[in-house]
Amino acid sequence: MATNDNNKFQAVIAHAKEYGFVFPSSEIYDGLSAVYDYGPWGSELKKNIRDYWWKSMTQLHENIVGIDAAIFMHPTTWKASGHVDNFSDPMIDNKDSKKRYRVDHLIEAHAETLAKEEGEALLSSMDRLLSGDDFAGLKKLIGDNKIKCSVSGTCNWTDIRQFNLMFKTEFGATVAEKEEDNIVYLRPETAQGIFVNFLNVQKTARMKIPFGIAQTGKAFRNEIVARQFIFRMREFEQMEMQFFVRPGTEGAWYKFWKEERLKWHLSLGIPAEKYRYHDHIKLAHYAKEACDIEFEFPIGFKELEGIHSRGDYDLSQHQLYSKKKLQYYDNDIDPATGKPYGNYVPCVVETSIGLDRMFLSVLSYAYEEETISKEDGGSDSRVVLRLPAKLAPIKLAILPLTKKDGLPEIARTIMNDCQDEFYCFYEEKDAIGKRYRRMDAIGTPFCITVDHQTKEDQTVTIRYRDTMTQERLPVNKVIELVKGKIR
Repeated sequence: MATNDNNKFQAVIAHAKEYGFVFPSSEIYDGLSAVYDYGPWGSELKKNIRDYWWKSMTQLHENIVGIDAAIFMHPTTWKASGHVDNFSDPMIDNKDSKKRYRVDHLIEAHAETLAKEEGEALLSSMDRLLSGDDFAGLKKLIGDNKIKCSVSGTCNWTDIRQFNLMFKTEFGATVAEKEEDNIVYLRPETAQGIFVNFLNVQKTARMKIPFGIAQTGKAFRNEIVARQFIFRMREFEQMEMQFFVRPGTEGAWYKFWKEERLKWHLSLGIPAEKYRYHDHIKLAHYAKEACDIEFEFPIGFKELEGIHSRGDYDLSQHQLYSKKKLQYYDNDIDPATGKPYGNYVPCVVETSIGLDRMFLSVLSYAYEEETISKEDGGSDSRVVLRLPAKLAPIKLAILPLTKKDGLPEIARTIMNDCQDEFYCFYEEKDAIGKRYRRMDAIGTPFCITVDHQTKEDQTVTIRYRDTMTQERLPVNKVIELVKGKIR
């Protein structure tokens, strides 16, 4: 059981709002539950994470290409995928408060209040009952452990039942047109847009198995218990890659992508002990293997990314429902027969990460409240976001020491030279110390100060966020240094 740091989590949430990273959606109307807007620096950080993932998948792998499928899809898509009949979570209501809970979240929250061994035993029992869809057993587990509603404080529970998580809407402009045939769904995942375009992509991009298709985009789930800031939202963004392989090789590719994805996370400089694998006990009916890469958020270890060996389920289902062949002809020679492998429905290994959760993992790890010792024996403090330079919203702040003596003009010239290379920020208001602190709080890795010496020798002072050390640097070396650090 990981230790929760709720105080840090609340501090991160407050900091995200105060410094323009994340705002409650429609806040002037008291907000909308579990929906958030990304502010100026949040949208930049989110874009940088998305771009880093996209580059690592498509630009650095010759056998992976990307698409951007529509949010709306033919409703039969979701029948074929199993979402219409099976995309549901077990829920339970408290009869006194009328509050609804997802069963696993209710039990997990109670487990966090117990001693380590007791909590682990409770979660083990829950996993076993969930894997067998034993709802009566789950309700008994809740009763035996006297798990209470956080609102009413009672154990007066309804029976457990399934709740479908898809949002539905209608195509059509008039009431008369709102018939069953016009129902469409907001996609609950981005993967199906990849599967239905399998042949389109394979033929037009001239891809040979094994190959992957990557996509980022919005998904929507009607979470009954949406909570914990942007960790679980009703509108969120996914970064998914479906890797199509020859049947019989999916086990090796599952192991490859399991290791490859963890390497990607570690490439951001976050320590390995902040991550762990969690192999699924309960597998989806189509899955052969599945695991999560979990991250230690301030609220404990939680799922960050899933890696799944899905077999040929997805393409076979769409082939069945669409009555269109979704097969691949493999010219490679089968050593067992000496003949080409021929036609087959490929198997799939999936990597799926929530962009918003990735954002939260980066932000919460980077957040630090630091005490600084001063030369006179006193101390100062600062809040700093130690964001990886490659992800930081602002790469370089350009700060003239004063508003006069031609220093702003020199700073503006440097700004004009740099802003075509990376995101820069110019500020001349307040004392230089206050400006440094603001940049620390936003996560800007480098600040340069234009002072009177700049006029004499064309050098500036560069300050490093993490160490607060400073050095003189020729103006014409600024771009080279910052780009080198970003790489």
